[in-house]
Amino acid sequence: MPHSAWTRDAIRKIDADFNRSADTHLIPLDLPGYPALRFYLKDESSHPTGSLKHRLARSLFLYALCNGWLHEGSTVVEASSGSTAISEAYFARLLGLPFVAVIPASTSRAKIDAIGFYGGRCHLVANPADIYTESHRIATESGGHFMDQFTYAERATDWRANNNIAESIFRQMADEEHPVPAWIVSSGGTGGTIATLGRYVAYRRHTTRVLCADPENSVFFDYYASVLDGRPDRGMTLGVGSRIEGIGRPRVESSFIPTCIDAMAKVPDALSFAAMRYLAERLGRRVGGSTGTNFVGMLYLAERMKAAGEAGAIVGLLCDSGERYRSTYYDDAWYDAQGIPVDEPDRVIARAAAGERVFGDAGVGVRTAGVTA
Repeated sequence: MPHSAWTRDAIRKIDADFNRSADTHLIPLDLPGYPALRFYLKDESSHPTGSLKHRLARSLFLYALCNGWLHEGSTVVEASSGSTAISEAYFARLLGLPFVAVIPASTSRAKIDAIGFYGGRCHLVANPADIYTESHRIATESGGHFMDQFTYAERATDWRANNNIAESIFRQMADEEHPVPAWIVSSGGTGGTIATLGRYVAYRRHTTRVLCADPENSVFFDYYASVLDGRPDRGMTLGVGSRIEGIGRPRVESSFIPTCIDAMAKVPDALSFAAMRYLAERLGRRVGGSTGTNFVGMLYLAERMKAAGEAGAIVGLLCDSGERYRSTYYDDAWYDAQGIPVDEPDRVIARAAAGERVFGDAGVGVRTAGVTA
């Protein structure tokens, strides 16, 4: 079936929007406690919709259009913890399509408001595990299309080039002291970004290794460990959702490809939030919880590299702005309600950032799989 004039024009509009957008910044972070190492944060919060998910949403829309799944007037439906839905609402408005975001009821108010700002409608579910079945139901009843980021993220993105996040990082690193990073650290939401990073590194034959940092309430780490043990278990599930919005999943998603990455770290939520607060103070602006998870992974690797006498660069992702979490991650009452400690994790991260060896100490609790000296 040939593509319609509407489809061709929709693709043109998305390409035009891309041409109007600049690349995101690569921010150096000075940590004097690690004199032989260089640290960088890829600032994905500078996208038009404020997060890493802007890249994914663009790719998903182009993928759906080129596959003939979207048509004039189609209702677009997505299961999301918020950020992908914000970005998809942006592209749906660009194409004049109605958009429904199926999101957990615990999603931050700022994210819900942002989806509404771009013309999207939010359908809230009490159990985060129900977002899949509800998305299918709404898409079927409306005659629309379920984007299904958790299935299509790894295949919708052109991982070889086309200014994907990996190509952008290596281009921006070209004139740095260590142009080929020793490590790139990213957390996993759909798994699409991790797949893009790992595949691009392999395709370009770089020696860079990729670490996926996983939050507490997620099965990705345990699934990865089962793969390393030679007993992969894709049926793993959890009855709760992640407290770090945007990353970690209660089931093994189709887009999570464990063989694309070199190692994983399981990061306690309290450390993720402490690292988030540390970065907010160092950068002079708020960042999200997933950025904190990534930074803990970076510090863990830095500690090991320093102990081994290694030099090099570590790049992590700054996924989104912390302004979306004013009423949660940046509110003391939220931590009290969640029972999450603050003072001791803050001290741990401050020590780690100063170059002390802290991970592996009793009570810190960062678990890893696949990390070798």
